[in-house]
Amino acid sequence: MGSGASAPKAPADALAAAKELLGEKLVKFAGEGKTEEVSVEDALKDKKAVALYFSAHWCPPCRGFTPKLAEAYKNHLKDKGLEVIFISSDRSEEHFMEYLGEMPWLALPFEDRSKKGMISSKFKVSGIPMLIILDPNDGTVITEDGRMACSRDPTGEKFPWKPRSFKEVLSGGLMKGNETVGAEAIEGKHIGLYFSAHWCGPCRQFTPELAKWYAAVKKEMGDKFEIVFCSGDRDAESLKGYYEEQKSKGGDWLALPFEKKDDLDGLFKVSGIPTFLIVDPDGNVVCKGGRALVNQHLSMPAIPFSDFPWAPSALQELDDPGEQDINDKPTMCLMLESVPIANQSEIMEKVKPIAEKWAKTGEIQFLVARQNNSASATIRAVCGLETVEKVSKTDRSEVSSARGAPKVVRSMSVDTPWLIILDCPEGGAYYLGKMAKEMDGSGMEAMLEGWKNKTLERKQLK
Repeated sequence: MGSGASAPKAPADALAAAKELLGEKLVKFAGEGKTEEVSVEDALKDKKAVALYFSAHWCPPCRGFTPKLAEAYKNHLKDKGLEVIFISSDRSEEHFMEYLGEMPWLALPFEDRSKKGMISSKFKVSGIPMLIILDPNDGTVITEDGRMACSRDPTGEKFPWKPRSFKEVLSGGLMKGNETVGAEAIEGKHIGLYFSAHWCGPCRQFTPELAKWYAAVKKEMGDKFEIVFCSGDRDAESLKGYYEEQKSKGGDWLALPFEKKDDLDGLFKVSGIPTFLIVDPDGNVVCKGGRALVNQHLSMPAIPFSDFPWAPSALQELDDPGEQDINDKPTMCLMLESVPIANQSEIMEKVKPIAEKWAKTGEIQFLVARQNNSASATIRAVCGLETVEKVSKTDRSEVSSARGAPKVVRSMSVDTPWLIILDCPEGGAYYLGKMAKEMDGSGMEAMLEGWKNKTLERKQLK
């Protein structure tokens, strides 16, 4: 299919956009270390979806996924209208050619490295393997997690995996214990979407905490709020068993039935679990960092119900870098782990107006590391900073600490806290600075101005 003389061509504007993205020619493996050129126009004829496959010969997860994708492509997906285009991160043409020989689809020519870099930047590719599914008619992204879509549906029953709308997914029945309830059970309510699975250790650790928080919220907020469990379990029995376990721990919430369990993943770009989001009645995200919110509320004397539905403040506590969009958005991190708790609050009050002003531009977000945990240690490690162990001028008991904090690399002496700007969308850039000695936010403001004006020294994430 896609090569007959009478087959209609892709619309002119879509074809022009495809050529701008991919160039005029693609290649396919022709045997004996050779390739054969295929025009982009021929590649897109009759296609219902195009998958950009970012992968490399040296990457073990890629080598594990490629045979599965190839089998699904040959047996089902090609005939349903999918074309795959390999975007190589191989380090040599020899390795590219060897890897392409395992692939029954097309590829961007290896020598076009600038085009490869442009495509990776456009789609914010921060790791491989990555499979992005595009609509060839208008170039829009159908799903950024084609790898999960293909893995869950290798026969293409739901191809091309276009996400259903929020209301479509939640209509037609939800689980409430052993019963089925209609959409009226969530009508007009803010909803917590809990993406979790029985086989996931961190999920099973978080579930009791979420259940404790849910009980307190429902007692105070009543019908203004509900949680819907969106399972990542592999079969209906596992879903049912885990749902019953949640209920036994106090999580007497709703659940998507097994046949719809994955239908919200693509809509909300869920790439890992556990994930907890809070959305408004129309499905607009109010709080993406729901896990951090729950943990924060449970550590407080009382949950601030007056702030419901808890839209994030400009200064969010660093908890889960993956859940907090660090890969997708420039982020300033205030590293306050070594600062006594009382002084942390004082600093945050002073810098909050600065964070609010800059956050309104939509150009950058702000996270605060207040304790030495795995999240803050990871940020320090990728930026080449020491992990916190000892704090000068204060007793260890005054400093917040969390379970799960990694072993310390070595001690450090603290003068003023580090400021880090992570700009992952710009090829993994980062910038280092320090707060002013006055701790009044002036150092933070100066660093932000320098970042905006591109006068800071650019460093590369490790």
